[in-house]
Amino acid sequence: MDARRLVEEITRRVLASLQGDGAQDPFAVPVGVSVRHIHISAADLEVLYGPGHQLTPLRDLYQEGEFAAREVVALVGPKMRALENVRILGPVRNRTQVEVSRTDAVFLGIDPPVRPSGDLKGSCPITLVGPKGTLVLPEGAIVANRHVHMNPTDAQRFGVEDNDLVQVEVLGEKGLIFNNVQVRVKDSFRLELHLDTDDANASGITTGARARILGKQKQQ
Repeated sequence: MDARRLVEEITRRVLASLQGDGAQDPFAVPVGVSVRHIHISAADLEVLYGPGHQLTPLRDLYQEGEFAAREVVALVGPKMRALENVRILGPVRNRTQVEVSRTDAVFLGIDPPVRPSGDLKGSCPITLVGPKGTLVLPEGAIVANRHVHMNPTDAQRFGVEDNDLVQVEVLGEKGLIFNNVQVRVKDSFRLELHLDTDDANASGITTGARARILGKQKQQ
């Protein structure tokens, strides 16, 4: 790092410290920690909860139009261990998708791939158990990739496009730089970095922490 960039970096960190939580940093991004959850199709919901059942909103999520539902199910893997009370997120989708951390996967005895949301071809089989039925998915379980939601104005500010990969820094006593963070751009998106519980625990953060986009992913 040359002298000019070093001075700029020192200045940025001092200003962030003076501003408390770094909210005034133009490159700061709020963090949402994503615990294990399920996105479900209407047909699969009926298998688990009975004919005609619809999701009951419990609370709104940060992203517009999304909500945590009151409905929960158990996940069962080949070790016959169960993760109970795994929450369903709404609204319903075209396909059922189960998102777990790598730690969850080890407990269940499954080996889900790291994938973007919706990329389910060849993903891991898993069994879901609800109050009215059991659903055996031949594929559908993934470890969600690191990603950051933003709208087109944010994308222009950061100099990125949809599906770009960026580096993101999380500061703190266990600060880390995360690689391979997918940029997801949509008009309705609110700026937010999504990490799973393993990544959050590794960096010692919780929902509400702040990260900083460093720039596009460097070629390996």
